[in-house]
Amino acid sequence: MTPQSEHRESAEHQEPSSRPRTLALFTEWAARRHPDRPALRFRAADGAWVSVTYTELRDTVRHTARGLLALDIRAGDRVAILSETRPAWTYAHFACLAVGAVVVPVYPTAGDEETTWVLSDSAAKAVFCEGPAEAARVEELRPKLPALAHVLPMPMPMPMPMPMAGRDGPAGAADASAASPAASPAAPLAAPLDELLARAEAVRPEDDAELVYTSGTTGLPKGCRLTHGNLGAVQDATLHLIQGGPGDRTYLYLPLAHLLAQLIQFSTLLYGGELCYFGGRIEDVVGELAEARPTHLPSVPRLFEKVYSVVRSLAEAEEGGGERFDAAVAVGVLAADDALPPERRAAYEAADASLFSLVRAAFGGRLRWALTGGAPIDPAVLDFLRACGIQVFEGYGMTESAGVISLNHPGAVRYGTVGRPVLGCEVRIADDEEVLARGPMVFPGYHANALGTAEALDAEGWLHTGDLGAVDADGYLTITGRKKDLIITSAGKNLTPSHVELAIERSRFVSHAVMAGDRRPYPVALITVEAEAAAGRDAAEVRELVGRAVAEANEQVSRPARIRAFAVLPRDFTVEGGELTPTLKVRRKVVLERFASEIAALYD
Repeated sequence: MTPQSEHRESAEHQEPSSRPRTLALFTEWAARRHPDRPALRFRAADGAWVSVTYTELRDTVRHTARGLLALDIRAGDRVAILSETRPAWTYAHFACLAVGAVVVPVYPTAGDEETTWVLSDSAAKAVFCEGPAEAARVEELRPKLPALAHVLPMPMPMPMPMPMAGRDGPAGAADASAASPAASPAAPLAAPLDELLARAEAVRPEDDAELVYTSGTTGLPKGCRLTHGNLGAVQDATLHLIQGGPGDRTYLYLPLAHLLAQLIQFSTLLYGGELCYFGGRIEDVVGELAEARPTHLPSVPRLFEKVYSVVRSLAEAEEGGGERFDAAVAVGVLAADDALPPERRAAYEAADASLFSLVRAAFGGRLRWALTGGAPIDPAVLDFLRACGIQVFEGYGMTESAGVISLNHPGAVRYGTVGRPVLGCEVRIADDEEVLARGPMVFPGYHANALGTAEALDAEGWLHTGDLGAVDADGYLTITGRKKDLIITSAGKNLTPSHVELAIERSRFVSHAVMAGDRRPYPVALITVEAEAAAGRDAAEVRELVGRAVAEANEQVSRPARIRAFAVLPRDFTVEGGELTPTLKVRRKVVLERFASEIAALYD
């Protein structure tokens, strides 16, 4: 390893903003600082947007947490949350943390096998369920869950009364399993407030706050232990980079079962902003943005790519529209970089009036800070949004690093990279190009998995990420692929699939591309099409457009990595179908096994 392959951020960062000592004290701390400011915003049953203040948030968390104490939930007990992103997730989350319990997020899209594994491996004592269907599903799995004592409905905001399912249960968290023979004896309505506050004060930074199971592209997920200190270190490292405060609003549609959404939740409430939850339908997100008018938007790349694809398609519907679109973006990028020549000012103003301002309005008109991660984003999409006046910052992290390792931000941006390591995080590149990270945000290990912990953390505390990457002379990190995804052809050539896959996926007609070719003479690809972009075109035309995307991608990679044949699959990959993780990463092993016959045919 050379000195150039190691980098540590320090000089450019200021002192982090103050925060509570642990997350157990979070809502108490926030209510003292911002008592009457709006904290949560969401749609009521009648469709109207309503807000909850920081004081009301604290009161609901107290109400729910006192009920958990009455159910004998002790410090260190695991409590799972099985729900879509909604305000009740936040109430349950902070209530668990306030009593010193360890939160175990469960993706609502997880199948029975994965749900059973997470609840049993974590030995969850209780689980909050979004609705009767989820509660019934957990009840069916209960014979395999000997540690599970309580199946609870999600909390409701105070002072709304909670249905008690025929008996007294914890305040704000009635026990939906009351009719079950396995249910615990009736508990008093709530424990005293003093008992709750004492419990919260007793939680230490080194105590576990969450047990987050990686969604995993292969095999059963591993439970990552994350301490209050790990999560606090991320806030210390990033909060001063976000540029937010009272009056700002974050629109949240990402799953709160994923760590990125949780970190955004913490950050928004730390700086006194308002957390705005989507209405529950992913297809309504683009339309809701105009109503929600957020200043901050965390997202996966797909949302931004969809907006870009729709706008470009509309432009190309007119003769010469594609060329005019490209010219508008080019002049917009010059303006964003403060490099617009005076003679092009009129062209920019025309493009802004006819295109850029409309895109800003579609995002609500106030968006100034957007974050994306989890997968690379097409540079053309970033240029388009930047031309419109919307900066999207790419970051990088993993559950084992409490969600963050590096981040682009307004003070330091380099497109095509995932930014510089954040405050307190060291990054170095190993001899085999694997990215290693070390710092206070790195987890202490996996739950009940000593072998996995030893593989992830070396004796010096370096986290072996499994990602391949490089650090440039200015300290910016670029991720180039996954170690385990390397393909070795029968000719002995080592290929990184992500290089050509990403190049193919830059076409707005392509949704996903997966390279195959391990121990084969040459690489081939499985490709799914973007339904909206391909609408109204016949199969032959779609295949021609995909073929053009493959040819253009082949020009960008080495000769051994070029795709020699491809198959257009009849449908896209989905979370429900098992080909994507809940965070929309391709489960490569599943895809290669499921479409093995299509791959074999490409070699015939």
